[in-house]
Order: sequence, then structure tokens, then C-alpha cells
Amino acid sequence: MKRICVFCGSSPGAQPAYVEAARQVGELLASRRLGLVYGGGRVGLMGALADSALAAGGEVIGIIPHSLAQKEVAHQGLTELRVVQSMHDRKAQMADLADCFIGLPGGFGTLEEFFEVVTWAQIGIHRKPCGLLNVGGYFDPLLAFLDHALAERFVRPEHRSLILTDGDPALLLERMALYHSPIVDKWMDRDQT
Repeated sequence: MKRICVFCGSSPGAQPAYVEAARQVGELLASRRLGLVYGGGRVGLMGALADSALAAGGEVIGIIPHSLAQKEVAHQGLTELRVVQSMHDRKAQMADLADCFIGLPGGFGTLEEFFEVVTWAQIGIHRKPCGLLNVGGYFDPLLAFLDHALAERFVRPEHRSLILTDGDPALLLERMALYHSPIVDKWMDRDQT
């Protein structure tokens, strides 16, 4: 792994632990000489993540659509800031630059970006690890829902295993480094159609 894409909120969230986790991830990536690819903002968890990676001497590449550059307050102090035309361009560049993906606490945008790369893994577009840093149980309800979708046969066991989860950023990175993507011949249960 050379670069890690991190999806996270442009808000700091309600708990100080979220900002602290974003800072820890930034420092950890820099200490391991792993480049950070993220959404390019300087506020909320995004800003805490980027600032901590930069302060620790890390490479930080931000990718932000022109339409969000003002709303998310584009970070001007990055190693590289790419202002792109659309969200599609942002996500495509993030995916191309990254060797794996981590989701930190965030809202709709964070979840949408994370689940898009998980879906791409499911259908074989990439075989890169995808993990959620479960800060203070933030993702517990989401993980319970995924287990429900598995029980209801909308998610296959092999695909449920595409999402690695840990509450410790160092352990999550270790799990991601050892990850081997499952090879699944089909992604639908065709017997039920």
C-alpha cells in the first residue's frame, strides 16, 4: 500500500472522539509513509485528518469538485489540491490514486463514497480493501443493518466480508495490509430470480 483514501465528514460531529480519531489516522498514515487521498476540505474531520498528516510530514492529496470548493472550504496547504468538475471526477480520481479505502464517521456523502467503492469491489472493478474505523461504535447500527441484509439474502457472505471493521486505526491498517479479496463467480443469487 502506498496511498490510502479516507472518506469522512466535513463536520466535526457531536463527539470529540471523532476528531481525535481523524487526527490519529492522519498521523498514523504519515508515520508509515502512506500517502493520504481525501476530499480536499479543511473543515470538520476532513481538516483534522489532513492537518495531522501534514504536520507529521505526510503526503496529502485533496480532490474536491469546483461546486464544493467554497462550501467545504478547500484546503490550500496540501501537498496537492485537485479541483475537478464533478463528484464523479472526484470519486474516480480518488479510486485511481488509492490502494485501499477507509471510512471514518460522516454523513450521506461519506457513506455514498464508501459504499460505491465497496460495490465496485463486489462486482469486480477493483480488489482493494475497504474498511470502516468504528469510532466509539459509530458504525454499529450500520453494521447491524448489513448483517440484516445478509440474513435476508440481499448481501452474500463473501460480499459482507468485503468490509473490514475495527475501532483501532493501526489494527485496521494491519488487517487491510493482509487482506485478500474474495473471488466470487456471481454477485446475485440467480436461483431466486
